[in-house]
Amino acid sequence: MRRILFPLILGIVGCTILIQLGLWQLRRMDWKEGMIASIEAGIQAEPVPLPAAVDPSMKYLPVTVSGTTTGAEIDVLSHTKEQGGGYQVVSRFVTDDGRAIMVDRGFVPQELRHVERPPVRLNIRGNLHWPDEKGSATPDPNLDENIWFARDVPAMAQVLDTQPILVVASFVEGDAQGVEPIPVAVEGIPNNHLSYAVQWFLIAATWAGMTVALIWRIRQRKY
Repeated sequence: MRRILFPLILGIVGCTILIQLGLWQLRRMDWKEGMIASIEAGIQAEPVPLPAAVDPSMKYLPVTVSGTTTGAEIDVLSHTKEQGGGYQVVSRFVTDDGRAIMVDRGFVPQELRHVERPPVRLNIRGNLHWPDEKGSATPDPNLDENIWFARDVPAMAQVLDTQPILVVASFVEGDAQGVEPIPVAVEGIPNNHLSYAVQWFLIAATWAGMTVALIWRIRQRKY
């Protein structure tokens, strides 16, 4: 009995820790689902006029804004399931009260990227957004070709000479100039906690199996 006591304790402690990690991931999953539901409700709420003071704490706030594009824009590499590769068009936009902001007007396929889009008046409904898309592996924008690989609000605002405010359009009234809005959605928010929980439970099962096998081998030894 003394020979199997240590591996038995080690197996029980290890399984307990691994199972607790799996249960923690399930609790995190419940929390994340609640957070996503709250964000989705906020995205779909009744829009308000663009506030005078805007900051990143207002991420996803539904807003309305009217004004005119200036013709200056940034093309962000993107794709859709329906049309494949293309670009998201982020335009410099001057509101009726004279504020220069950015509007992500939506998607254009590759072949329409260089179609001229002169200044146009638009009424826009959408959401304030500060996308978290730029990572350590994201290439720097190709400023010569005006191709960006992530929506980096501060950097784009500096290039377009606007406030660091991005409205992602969900509905455009006026000449959309062939740009198809891509509304903000919760689908891009990761929620991998269930898969993490399953992994911890599988490791716990493996640990338990190895413990049983080790104890069986110890009991089979003859001295």
